[in-house]
Amino acid sequence: MRIDYIGLSEINGPLVTLERVSDVGYDEVCEITLSTGKRRMGRVILLEGGRAVVQVFEGTHGISLENVSTRFTGRPMMLPLSREMLGRVFDGAGKPIDGLGSIFPQETRNINGSAINPVSRQYPRSCIYTGISAIDGMSTLIRGQKLPIFSGAGMRHNEVAAQIVKQARVGGDGGEFAIVFAAMGVKNDAAEFFRRDFEDAGALQRVVMFLNLASDPIIERILTPRCALTAAEYLAFTLGFHVLVIMTDMTSYCEALREFSSSKGEIPSRKGYPSYLYSDLASLYERAGMIKDCPGSVTQVPVLTMPNDDITHPIPDLTGYITEGQIVLDRDMDQSKLYPPIAVLPSLSRLMKDGIGKGFTREDHPALSNQLFASYAKVQEARALAGVIGEDELSELDKKYLQFGRLFEENFVKQQPDENRTIDQTLEEGWKALSVLPPDELDRIDAVLLKKYYAQEGAMALRGNI
Repeated sequence: MRIDYIGLSEINGPLVTLERVSDVGYDEVCEITLSTGKRRMGRVILLEGGRAVVQVFEGTHGISLENVSTRFTGRPMMLPLSREMLGRVFDGAGKPIDGLGSIFPQETRNINGSAINPVSRQYPRSCIYTGISAIDGMSTLIRGQKLPIFSGAGMRHNEVAAQIVKQARVGGDGGEFAIVFAAMGVKNDAAEFFRRDFEDAGALQRVVMFLNLASDPIIERILTPRCALTAAEYLAFTLGFHVLVIMTDMTSYCEALREFSSSKGEIPSRKGYPSYLYSDLASLYERAGMIKDCPGSVTQVPVLTMPNDDITHPIPDLTGYITEGQIVLDRDMDQSKLYPPIAVLPSLSRLMKDGIGKGFTREDHPALSNQLFASYAKVQEARALAGVIGEDELSELDKKYLQFGRLFEENFVKQQPDENRTIDQTLEEGWKALSVLPPDELDRIDAVLLKKYYAQEGAMALRGNI
């Protein structure tokens, strides 16, 4: 039998406090009934003896201390799950907002999930193609990996995320593929951009969308990634889908967590964020992976905007410790209208080496990628030298590196927002860029591959076009 508790002892921001409660557990969901008859949901976030602190999902506006009753449900926050979720749009708490009614659930699960046993984890292999050369060729996304995108405020990370959603496909043995897209703290125009873009591209039917708007309560923002990952785990490990989870913007999530922590009176850590920010982010990111004897997989691409473009800020800093690399967007490239503005040199995929090459992408992929990295690094040196002595005073070899740099950026990195390149097209663009360099400068590629793929006559044609 459930007890109705009448009245509250305290209201503080999104939190309410009840006294003399019993048989209540941490993270338990409760139902709060206002004097008007309206109901709001909340969950227990602190227990001290008979005192319970509850966070109210819809906010505490209109709640009084007296004329309110609270009933605890005896269960944590649950999400109804079904294959019908594909093609549907939900709010941050998992309620349908597309006007198509509720789904018929096959099961319900705790949104906090459960840790994957490390022994049962399967090492990530094979890749997910995004159709973006700077990612597929240089920082390949491996199935089961967590690879964040580090961006800055006002940059085109939304367009990059939307392009990945529209173009992503799984490599290797294939299998059913789905995308779970979670947007946190986005403005109405951004939310409409995502919905319209996915619909126009015909991709919405394989997407499960969770939208938390900037005007929605911050408490809902904290639930959004957990709901999204719960849906992804169901699709992957119950239905056998290969699932790509894109979460944007993780900075909005962390700021909501900071505000929530402050309202609880917790002692702040770096830049006001709670001391448990690392473990909280890890509880989300570590829900990616593959499990032995399960056909599906969960791959994560969280998007976060770095405050003041500072990569040492706590959010990107801690994210980098947990994840297996990063894709970094560059502001100078973005301002010069180069899309996608992916900075190749600071970008990294630590699992890339185990999911590319012969049997996965193409035999020349590892060597070509290494050579492009090495050669593009020399381009930066040549540009720095040209800034001091002038381009005309450079050696012939340095001029060729500048030529290679322009080709690499304009033909390999740069592409249209709706341009979906195959891995063969990506690798060919890389070889075309390298063909302006002398063969003896390509020291990361063995003689067999060099003979097979390096086109000297192509270099002559390219030289005439620059």
